[in-house]
Amino acid sequence: MLKKTNLLLFLFASYLGIQAQQTIPFRITKYNNIIVKSQVNKKDSLDLMFQIAMKDGSISPERQRKADHIIFNKEEISDHNTVDIGPVTLKDVRFFDNQLSGYESDGKIGTSLFEGKTFKIDYDNSQFVIYDKNPDLTGYQPLKIMLDQGVFIVAADNVVDGEKQQESYFALQSGYSGGVLYSNEFTEEKELEKKLKIIGEKTLKNSNAQNLAIKQGILPFLKLGDFVFKDISVAFFSGNLKTQNVSYFGADMLRRFIWIFDADRNTAYIKPSKYYSEPYYKIN
Repeated sequence: MLKKTNLLLFLFASYLGIQAQQTIPFRITKYNNIIVKSQVNKKDSLDLMFQIAMKDGSISPERQRKADHIIFNKEEISDHNTVDIGPVTLKDVRFFDNQLSGYESDGKIGTSLFEGKTFKIDYDNSQFVIYDKNPDLTGYQPLKIMLDQGVFIVAADNVVDGEKQQESYFALQSGYSGGVLYSNEFTEEKELEKKLKIIGEKTLKNSNAQNLAIKQGILPFLKLGDFVFKDISVAFFSGNLKTQNVSYFGADMLRRFIWIFDADRNTAYIKPSKYYSEPYYKIN
């Protein structure tokens, strides 16, 4: 009888362990963006791009699906929405209207998905995992993160034109398809247009539909934690409209790791994903 009781206790504990986490499937587009299927206000089925650099949600003017049950005020803001994504139900979600989003998406959803929880971005299995308690971190490297108005910031070392390593801060930006995008300040200080080998140039639109001239070059080295990337593809803006105030660690770099963010948002834990050695994203 004692053995049977112990077995039942073990099975019950195992059940609780399973219930201590939730899984949300996603798909990755060819532009490196993460897309989740959602239902807003129980009526509007939307494909939303996960944007790690924002907390709330937004709706794109170029959406393919109807969002008739999200009611916006004169300031193009909608409050108190309900969003169902996988097993997670979010309440009181704010949406902004008319913000451009990634290809194949109807809008964006931010980190309110994981409010107060430890969460994993598992690129190997195309899923988010939300934890009620700390997961096994064996094989992961800790990486200090900072929060600035809800944006995750990490430090990385850069080597430009044979110069010594210089630490720079990057905002994690899952909406930017490329790898590294430098701020105007870093670009001008390091004279990237002169010192880097330029391999591409294109005009892009930002979320406010403004045209931006962007150039792509080759950076000799970038170091994140103990991970070193050689001849990495990076980008920076040129021309008269220079509004890039922060540097981005974009989706092409994010996908090269599996990420676990602690509930306090003080530390991220990373290890290489199956995309770690993939060719770098190039501007077409």
